[in-house]
Amino acid sequence: MLRFRTVTAPNAPHRLDARGLFCPMPILKASAMIEKLGEGERLEVLADDPAAPSDFVAFSKRTGHPLRESTEDAGTYRFVLEHK
Repeated sequence: MLRFRTVTAPNAPHRLDARGLFCPMPILKASAMIEKLGEGERLEVLADDPAAPSDFVAFSKRTGHPLRESTEDAGTYRFVLEHK
């Protein structure tokens, strides 16, 4: 069974490592975490699901939490969402 890890990094106080998880789990985990944040706080998400880029764009539009960054490096996607 794959598990997700939550880690803290100095430049991203809220971080979700969803690598190894597939749709819809990265979105579900991110949704649960971002709802615990205060307005303006950011959540960094790492994912390797090929569907993640379109999923996080749709999640941002649906929830209103702005997608501040979206990058890809060697098959790992990095998203930064801001709690509205």
